[in-house]
Amino acid sequence: MGSRIFPLFVAALSLGVFAVVPSRAQSPAQIILQAATPAPAGAIPAPATPASSQPDSKAMLQLLQEMQTNNAATIKKQEAALETLDALQKAAEEIKIFGKRG
Repeated sequence: MGSRIFPLFVAALSLGVFAVVPSRAQSPAQIILQAATPAPAGAIPAPATPASSQPDSKAMLQLLQEMQTNNAATIKKQEAALETLDALQKAAEEIKIFGKRG
């Protein structure tokens, strides 16, 4: 009875392996790109005027300060987590030492 099941098991297993193993990938279709044409000489954009960027600089400064505050809070949380991990590591080392003695 066992000799009849084994070939079926091998066949099922090989089908499962072949289903997982990807077949040989086909080469992608060729993509043809046209050459870029040079931009006309008068198409250079003018730089932004300083007057229009002044209101944005206040908003950017406020955003930067908020980001700094968030970063400082994140760093404090990470430092606390590192201290906890250090304490756990020291406790694990002590347990190893006491375990070897006992």
